[in-house]
Amino acid sequence: MPNARLAYMPLMTYPDIAPDESIVAAVALAEALECELHAATFSVEIPPVSSPMGGFLLNIPALIRTTEENSLADCNRLQALIQQQAARIKVQVSSRKLMLGEAGQAAAVQARYFDFALLPWARDRPVLQELAEAMIFESGRPAILVPPSATSAPIRQVAIAWDGSRVAARAVADALAFVTRDVEVLVLSVPDEKSLQGNDIAEALTSSLARRGITARSRTVPLAEREIAEALQDAAMEAGANLLAMGGFGHTRIRDFILGGATKGVLSDLQMPVLLSH
Repeated sequence: MPNARLAYMPLMTYPDIAPDESIVAAVALAEALECELHAATFSVEIPPVSSPMGGFLLNIPALIRTTEENSLADCNRLQALIQQQAARIKVQVSSRKLMLGEAGQAAAVQARYFDFALLPWARDRPVLQELAEAMIFESGRPAILVPPSATSAPIRQVAIAWDGSRVAARAVADALAFVTRDVEVLVLSVPDEKSLQGNDIAEALTSSLARRGITARSRTVPLAEREIAEALQDAAMEAGANLLAMGGFGHTRIRDFILGGATKGVLSDLQMPVLLSH
């Protein structure tokens, strides 16, 4: 493959771990995208904790040691799972031991050396959301969230959520890396969710893509009493798209992420692979 596309998949093992089904789906998506995959597993190092009761009831050092050993064992298991699942692409695996709470920042820094990140997803595991937020807002690279329901079908249609904003434009640029000659682009706009920068912005983007030789069409999506993330995913899946690209809205206040409605909705109810770009 002349210009290999490099995908990065960070996997935490404590206190949350991605489901095996999501990891398998992410590997399958990497194969569908014909990527070279680097999977980085992170084991945890827990600092010593003093017990207020002097260890009378709990053997704190032993509990810490067991947790760290289990984390390392999970790293080895996940690496074996990935290598077993990846049959058609080149895969590299690595493992790194980090202090508790450092994995997100370390993964964001490492992701900058790749084209995009693949994030196996489970909505009921908050630490995975913290990792996703670090990747989306700090890595400078697009991140594709992958639910366990994702299929391994080749990418034939990419949907793009378009509102004319800066982050949406960034998402368009990142999504075009996955648009080959036989891939169609579907531009989605939701005019009743917020005020847009004109009535024909979706058609304008479609025309711009067509001038570049890209097959593209636009569709206006009504909210119909749905959340914006649900409406966009429903429209993309109904049209046959197997990847949805959208801008990741959010900013930091002290250490807490304040997320935009669409970004928050996707993180809480992911139905298909979604590329988030900031």
